[in-house]
Amino acid sequence: MTYRSALVVAAHPDDEVLGCGGLMAKLADAGTTVQVAFLADGVGAREVGQPDRDQLVERRAAANAACRILGAQAPSFGDFPDNRMDSVALLDIVKAVEALIDQHRPDLLLTHHAGDVNIDHRRLHEAVQSACRPQTGHPVRTLLFFEVASSTEWHTPGSSPVFAPNWFEDISRQLDRKLEALAAYERELRAWPHPRSLKGVTSLAHWRGATVGSEAAEAFILGRRLA
Repeated sequence: MTYRSALVVAAHPDDEVLGCGGLMAKLADAGTTVQVAFLADGVGAREVGQPDRDQLVERRAAANAACRILGAQAPSFGDFPDNRMDSVALLDIVKAVEALIDQHRPDLLLTHHAGDVNIDHRRLHEAVQSACRPQTGHPVRTLLFFEVASSTEWHTPGSSPVFAPNWFEDISRQLDRKLEALAAYERELRAWPHPRSLKGVTSLAHWRGATVGSEAAEAFILGRRLA
């Protein structure tokens, strides 16, 4: 399947690599223009008051480096409150996503799963659904929801929808680049056996691949596809 333009709408820098970094590289290799938009900075919730300026600069530099490694365009950065997107009217987030769609006109859009522990992930999922209502002339033909290690699998039974993937992308040739891009986010990585470790992410890719007969894969839930 080929796409002209793909848009990854992520809450925080590093979500894009964890969720679909392999597919981003795979799409870029196939000639798809890959755009990435972050709506929150990922560091603002770590301290009381304004986010640490050095951490913010570092996180954005890491995001730019990761996108270069994966073959994506330079990312854009929003200013919604980190880990507090539930304090913002949903309509405001929807309008931000709609503006991104109008700007990039993607035929493929990727974003968070509905059941993640992180509130920003859940809020953004809701906003993307609203922004991608299937109206005549809407550019998005395929809508995919990705998993984020240390968020998606941490919900407790019955508390939210289970991530039950029905779309898999073979990333055997792109796994090394996914891990290289993830390594750009050195501050965000944890030691094994944390799921957000290089070994954890590698293990997940191999497990997702094993479930569909490939060396490595990324898993998604198909929200909608118009063929």
